[in-house]
Amino acid sequence: MGLNNKTARVAGVLYLTIIVAGIFAEFVVRQSLIVPGDATATASNIMASEGLFRLGIAGDLIMILSDIALALIFYVLFKPVSQALSLLAAFFRLGQATILALNLLNLFFVLQLLSGADYLTVFGADQLDALVLLFLNGHSLGYSIGMVFFGLSLLVLGYLVFKSGYLPRILGGLLIFASLGYLVDSFAGLLWPNYDNYEAIFALVVFVPAFIGELSMAVWLLVKGVSVPQQADRIAVKTTPAKAIEV
Repeated sequence: MGLNNKTARVAGVLYLTIIVAGIFAEFVVRQSLIVPGDATATASNIMASEGLFRLGIAGDLIMILSDIALALIFYVLFKPVSQALSLLAAFFRLGQATILALNLLNLFFVLQLLSGADYLTVFGADQLDALVLLFLNGHSLGYSIGMVFFGLSLLVLGYLVFKSGYLPRILGGLLIFASLGYLVDSFAGLLWPNYDNYEAIFALVVFVPAFIGELSMAVWLLVKGVSVPQQADRIAVKTTPAKAIEV
């Protein structure tokens, strides 16, 4: 049980890292530099604060790497509840991490366009600014796709927490509620042509429950840890391969 507590506290640290790095990259960096619909102002902001923009990319990388490690830890912690669902949650989380990592190429393309390289002289200043905003919009859409996978991972994780018996059920409920917010917002961004007009409302609907649910989970893991019942451990060890994949 001591090992479980240590593992859970590592998970808590990783989860807090993900929250802080994600908020920094998305809200502190990108939302302060990107002016929706104004390519020239956006390009000027990024050129004037290139170091901050690069720090945002670094924050995303830290978040993604922490997510990969957290996927493995959550699989280990919740395998006694359901090996199949734990594996499914891990796959969804790794899918999200893969998409977000590839999506960072859009941000590096932005830096290349603003680098002043000789081969870019074939483009006019307005054209370069328009391409910058195009890649930033592409990054935003890629992020929404990644959040679909994350929402599904969080949905499964919330169910596992709720059924575990060694974490408060309210944490599972909060995670499930947060997952629905991610899914609604992501699909709205991908499918609704007028999404930009209501983006602030959707962001509030997603951010508040997600922040409460995920932060509560991270703090609980860090402070309280997880003590997987010894009986659950024995069951996990003795289970046959056929029964190990039962949901």
